[in-house]
Amino acid sequence: MKYIAALLGAILLAVIFLPVGFLYAMFFRGRTNFLYKTSIGIDQLGNVVCGKLFNLILTKKTGYPFGNEDEVISSVIGKNLATGTLTFAGRLLAFLLDEIQKGHVEKSIENFSEATNKTVS
Repeated sequence: MKYIAALLGAILLAVIFLPVGFLYAMFFRGRTNFLYKTSIGIDQLGNVVCGKLFNLILTKKTGYPFGNEDEVISSVIGKNLATGTLTFAGRLLAFLLDEIQKGHVEKSIENFSEATNKTVS
């Protein structure tokens, strides 16, 4: 029950403060770095919120799991691509991301030496 209360409190505060903070940062602070950091945060949130769904549809059961709050979705896709544990849907998503930016999922891999025998950051 306390986790539900914490989640509801976080959502309420986000609804109130995120729009104000976003507008303030856009007009009174450096936009480029702010937009990049904001996109990373949203990506990490998506990894947590959609982790169980992504584990079901994008990776095989033995794959590297989605859901880590400190990791972006592309990093998990890259790790699973390197280990051959993406499903057809996961490989399709990796292909589409790589069409947008060449080598995107490989470049996005965070601290994973098991798949590639080297640490990528």
